[in-house]
Amino acid sequence: MSIDPAGRVLRSTGSPHSETRRHAPIRTFLYTDDGVTIDSVYDPPAVVYEASRPPSRDLVFVIAHGFTGDVDRPHVRRVVEALTRYGAVVTFSFRGHGASGGRSTVGDREVLDLAAAVAWARELGHARVVTVGFSMGGSVVLRHAALHGRENGAGADAVVSVSSPARWYYRGTAPMRRLHWLVTRPAGRLVGRYGFRTRIHHRDWNPVPLSPVEAVPGIAPTPLLIVHGDRDGYFPLDHPRMLAEAAGDHGELWIEPMGHAEHAVGDELLDRIGDWAVTAGG
Repeated sequence: MSIDPAGRVLRSTGSPHSETRRHAPIRTFLYTDDGVTIDSVYDPPAVVYEASRPPSRDLVFVIAHGFTGDVDRPHVRRVVEALTRYGAVVTFSFRGHGASGGRSTVGDREVLDLAAAVAWARELGHARVVTVGFSMGGSVVLRHAALHGRENGAGADAVVSVSSPARWYYRGTAPMRRLHWLVTRPAGRLVGRYGFRTRIHHRDWNPVPLSPVEAVPGIAPTPLLIVHGDRDGYFPLDHPRMLAEAAGDHGELWIEPMGHAEHAVGDELLDRIGDWAVTAGG
């Protein structure tokens, strides 16, 4: 790492003949249609001095983090830094997470949070929006794409869902049983608030939202990439396979040698996702 004469930090992209200049992000609060304030950050595309990896100026990624994440978590910022080599990035904290208002509904009304972030990305002048979601966020990007069509500008131009469940109420693994305790029990919600900075709503879903596998057929013809780890401790491989089967010809499935969500996604995989988005989001 070095600093140029103007005081800006230059970071290497890994090649001795390339360097990346990152500009200061913009931070604001957005308002959802139901009046919740959403802490949001815009990172402009990096200036990459490497002919093989030019950033796309009209492309913006909108990142939907996993449960208990937020815009300031290191694992979320690592994803941002990788994808700014391909375009701009909007990140936000879901309701009930970090500095955002409201309480988490664990994937239900979070679709409104993503819709506000996508609208902001459009307002910033980007013609192509690619939503990228992880775990809970992976289910949200699927439902958002099904509910908001690509044609009217409210939806995404391409969708990447990483480590998403296919169906609700899954308790087949120990991590998911612990998560259900966190969400459904008063003691668990206290742990969520004070241990994970996540405020969880005490009410059950009513009505139960469209499940991810039910939403996927409604995404077509928007390009869809489903990414899942073969060592995912939360959701076994029948989940991504159900999603891919529901997607049919418009979906693509990558089974990767990794665990679950942002913590498990390596730099090489993020580069491949960036490459896919540059082509598919067009």
